[in-house]
Amino acid sequence: MIASDFYGTFTALITPFHTDESIDFEALEKLIEEQITAGITGLVMIGTTGESPTLTWEEHDSVVKFAVEKSKGRIKIIAGTGSNSTHEAVEHSRIAEKNGADALLVVSPYYNKPTQQGLFEYFSTVCQSVSIPVIVYNIQGRCGVNVETSTLLRIAQSHKNCIGVKEASGNIDQMMDVLKTLPKDFVVLSGDDGLTFPLMALGGHGVISVLSNALPLEVKKMVESALSGNFTAARDQHFALLSRMKACFIETNPIPIKTLLAKMGKCEEVFRAPLCLMGTENKKKLLETFQK
Repeated sequence: MIASDFYGTFTALITPFHTDESIDFEALEKLIEEQITAGITGLVMIGTTGESPTLTWEEHDSVVKFAVEKSKGRIKIIAGTGSNSTHEAVEHSRIAEKNGADALLVVSPYYNKPTQQGLFEYFSTVCQSVSIPVIVYNIQGRCGVNVETSTLLRIAQSHKNCIGVKEASGNIDQMMDVLKTLPKDFVVLSGDDGLTFPLMALGGHGVISVLSNALPLEVKKMVESALSGNFTAARDQHFALLSRMKACFIETNPIPIKTLLAKMGKCEEVFRAPLCLMGTENKKKLLETFQK
């Protein structure tokens, strides 16, 4: 695969549960088919939006394998395999590769707060353990540590299969630094729906989106406009979606998007603790925003 295979719109897919909190694979298959029909570039399985912290590693592996089998090569499948244990990240990255994932999304180690050298060694070890592409997931707000641009460059230069970053720092200055510093073929994907257009206007390549769980066609249209260089259209599409982008983060992700999908009849309104049902007032605001 080449880096440009990972330009576009990737949906960070939810993990639907039955009322007993077991994984609802029937609902998951329908969600996968809907995303394929919409023409989404790919799916990220078991990322933050997929409630990765509360799924067992066996469940992680089974969901990725299921998505690969059901998609039948019609769409890219990216497996979330990062951990705060390098050993676990390596083990399940290898399993994801064995199960047919097209690439890995590897989050920074959380809670440990490693140094930049520790981050380099962690991502290097994962990259060395597999042959498929690796995308660094940089989200300081959840992990407590930022992957500095110099460290990201060092990783990319040391490992050819490190092909991109999901940039979810929320820091536009850092995003510009990444785009300026990293090689031109290094894939930079937005990790925040609301920053997709600004990032792409600066040279970014797409988004790993929460909103596209509910509105895949609309998000895809905006990203395709930007990729084609039609930034006037992309800007209009961005502003048309902006209130909905914001509504998806009115409470901790994935609570709002899963609540919305439940209202749309696509899954049960079930979360694994410590995530919980959405507050009454915020739920009302969310649903009103999507009814406009």
